[in-house]
Amino acid sequence: MIFKREKNDNFNFLDKGEGQPIILLHGLMGGLSNFDKVVEKLSADGFRVIVPILPIYDLPLLKTNVKNLTLHVHNLILHLGLDKVVLVGNSLGGHIALIYNKLHPDKVAGIVLTGSSGLYENAMGESYPKRGDYEYMKRKAEEVFYDPKMATKELIDDIYDTVNDRMKVIKILSIAKSAIRHNMAEDVKKMDLPVCLIWGKNDTVTLPNVAEEFHELFPNSELHWIDKCGHAAMMERPYEFNVILEEWINKNLK
Repeated sequence: MIFKREKNDNFNFLDKGEGQPIILLHGLMGGLSNFDKVVEKLSADGFRVIVPILPIYDLPLLKTNVKNLTLHVHNLILHLGLDKVVLVGNSLGGHIALIYNKLHPDKVAGIVLTGSSGLYENAMGESYPKRGDYEYMKRKAEEVFYDPKMATKELIDDIYDTVNDRMKVIKILSIAKSAIRHNMAEDVKKMDLPVCLIWGKNDTVTLPNVAEEFHELFPNSELHWIDKCGHAAMMERPYEFNVILEEWINKNLK
């Protein structure tokens, strides 16, 4: 089994397993650890799983937008010589998957969205990010999940440190604004590849009606709900998430 964590001037990513390539795309405040259980399961079950760290804080400010994050994913796919990938995206990662498929449909076998932006976004809130207020950040982190205990002290500390870095906050806002400008409603109607929507019934960031609208717009989609689950189903309910994901891949892409 291949297991590689590569970091160079251009890319920082995890690469594990062999078989059908699956690229996992994290959200705006996410990272590799968001998909730990998914990587373990899929790589053990005959898939090659690749998780790039998106260069949210590394791009020049004028290039910090969803278009250039999508370009980064494309360059990684070319770097690895991949073809017919499955894109799995959470939140902003789902939005990037949609833009990527619009630009490079020949490279994509299927898309899996969980708590994806692209139609409506509530992720930033009315005053987020709010610097210097730890309790506020704690509440915001807990709201991402159905079970607030999922927001560990380590996760909250990471978010708190991020939003107290002025340049990182500016870049977060830049990406969030560019995501809002890239509404995908009209594009989604034209995407006839297989799509799987895996949504937490208790998602308060991208509400359940967002999943229902995605399902109506896509010509070829399945919608699966996970009960007692918030915005990050692959973290909060990884067993259910993995079962749905693998069954869908085996049914639609093999």
